[in-house]
Amino acid sequence: MSNSTLRYSSITKKVIMALAGLFLITFLFVHLGINFTLLIPGDERELFNRAAHFMGTFPLVKVFEVVLFGGFIIHIIYGLILQIQNWLARPTRYKIEGWSHTSVFSKFMIHTGIVIFIFLVIHLMDFYIKAKFLGEVDPVVYDGETLHDLGMLVILKFKHLGFVIGYIVAFILLGFHLHHAFQSAFQSLGLNHSKYTPFLKGLSTVISIILPLGFTAIALIIYFS
Repeated sequence: MSNSTLRYSSITKKVIMALAGLFLITFLFVHLGINFTLLIPGDERELFNRAAHFMGTFPLVKVFEVVLFGGFIIHIIYGLILQIQNWLARPTRYKIEGWSHTSVFSKFMIHTGIVIFIFLVIHLMDFYIKAKFLGEVDPVVYDGETLHDLGMLVILKFKHLGFVIGYIVAFILLGFHLHHAFQSAFQSLGLNHSKYTPFLKGLSTVISIILPLGFTAIALIIYFS
């Protein structure tokens, strides 16, 4: 295989990975918005449970659920492939790494990605698998309609200090991952220009702070309430 073929193959992987990553960031904002409904006074988790039920039963959303899981898989697999290709392209590492030329966010993308993946597996086992396949979530009735009380499951999880600490650490690492990933995604899509690149970098910083801070705030409020 020629060097040009390898190069274009790598570019294609980066574009697909970037699109999958941007889709996942969008999902995180939706997820954060739904989680915030748990903090509504007097709601008794109804809005959260109805939103979770809608996300799990509405046909169009179920299609996006498949797309979402596909996005996770593509993002993870292509991330690993690109990292391995980078390692193979430079089998002999420099004695003194050029740390000043590469941000710490970029340096540890693969490491933070692996930790986030482990957290995601645990998260799916704790919530999605229990509700979808194991039937281990208690029911709750609203206006005669029986739903899974996923809201109570979330609250009970956030009452355990160990879970809260692990949850917060995972989202801090996610913030590090997003700081480089967001701006890198647009660069992979060819949207790299002196006029709007600084804006994208600033937006990347904002996103990398807002998402972890939002999820962390919800966990701490529930834990201390």
